[in-house]
Amino acid sequence: QVQLVESGGGLVQPGGSLRLSCAASGYYTINVMGWYRQAPGRERELVATITRGGNSNYADSVKGRFTISRDNAKNTAYLQMNSLKSEDTAVYYCSSTTLATGTRIYWGKGTLVTVSS
Repeated sequence: QVQLVESGGGLVQPGGSLRLSCAASGYYTINVMGWYRQAPGRERELVATITRGGNSNYADSVKGRFTISRDNAKNTAYLQMNSLKSEDTAVYYCSSTTLATGTRIYWGKGTLVTVSS
């Protein structure tokens, strides 16, 4: 099993920045890590993913504003969010796969990001 714990959410003004963290623990070796978000009344959507080797992928809506990174030694992923907009308001979920369990996705419980003046 894998446990994912997010932190760093909160209230920020439009144009501001936040940094989310996701700490992974468990028996299996973590493979791809990612961030998804779900706004009220909307489906969960991909924000960004990053492989163990550091290759990253972003949703078009966050390209140039968000940066995903990871520290494999700490089993931790980060999401640096800059130039935040009101439409970025959502619960942000960390996800991961593992080398042993293939395509199975593990999820954290989420952290709320609210962008409002």
